[in-house]
Amino acid sequence: MAILVLGGAGYIGSHTVDRLIANGYDVAVVDNLVTGHKAAINKKARFYEGDVRDKQFLNSVFDKENIEGVIHFAAFSVVPESMAKPLKYFDNNTGGMISLLEVMHEHDVKKIVFSSTAATYGEPKQIPIKETDPQVPTNPYGESKLAMEKIMHWSDVAYGIKFVALRYFNVAGAKADGSIGEDHHPETHLVPIILQVASGERDELTIFGDDYDTPDGTNVRDYVHVVDLADAHILALKYLQAGNDSDAFNLGSSTGFSNKQMLDAAREVTGKPIPATMGPRRAGDPSTLIAASDKARKVLGWKPQFDDVHEIIKTAWNWKQTHPKGYDDRKGNK
Repeated sequence: MAILVLGGAGYIGSHTVDRLIANGYDVAVVDNLVTGHKAAINKKARFYEGDVRDKQFLNSVFDKENIEGVIHFAAFSVVPESMAKPLKYFDNNTGGMISLLEVMHEHDVKKIVFSSTAATYGEPKQIPIKETDPQVPTNPYGESKLAMEKIMHWSDVAYGIKFVALRYFNVAGAKADGSIGEDHHPETHLVPIILQVASGERDELTIFGDDYDTPDGTNVRDYVHVVDLADAHILALKYLQAGNDSDAFNLGSSTGFSNKQMLDAAREVTGKPIPATMGPRRAGDPSTLIAASDKARKVLGWKPQFDDVHEIIKTAWNWKQTHPKGYDDRKGNK
């Protein structure tokens, strides 16, 4: 029986594929390589290039593979782009989920672990955020993911497709040996951008907004190491395999770090000055997002190994130094 990983050539997806294989799972990967990298996929996984919205393609994969469960990462996830191109996000993210669930239903596949997001909560009413808190997204990205959660809920009611939605916060770091890591074009995540400045690829870091209601005025976020996140997806899969009901879990360190604190930590880890300037706020950015992740720790048995941002940044810096051009496969070999 195989586990199908949609978006398995992406940053979090490729680390999850790697961890699944390390844990003895048989893995098939689907990715359209729009943002993913073929070089990131563990060679022991079978790879199918195609789009989650293409039902004919998905059906062919489900026909070939004996699929026991699905882990779904195939979504666009850039908040500012979602504000400018909302229909792109609803088409790919929400529309893709509909296609997937239809194919799962047709092939009697009843388990899905979904990569959701803290962006479904919007501007939180309390910190830390609990799974039961209101979900009022402030951008189309969060709205598209919330719609995907709701679609899964009604598919469970109608077809018995059980799901776990994992709502996570800021993901960072890389596999400890530096063999796989984060490589986006263009890069939009804070840690790799800071490290691009540290390595001389960018002149300076721009911090968007220093007038938030936070201790130092900059955004506060909860950072989780990508390998800890990958392991949580495997625990969620086991939770469903044990016959449990659909549920949602926050994944976070339960500790908030501001943009300025992350910059200071990166300066310590790299030993580089990393110049930075302040810019205006970005549309759709909540001031503080910190997860209450005690439910995942208690119910799923999740025990993150990386709880220090210095250690998280250190693994990202190792990847950056060993792969200065990322996967270096942008010329027709994505």
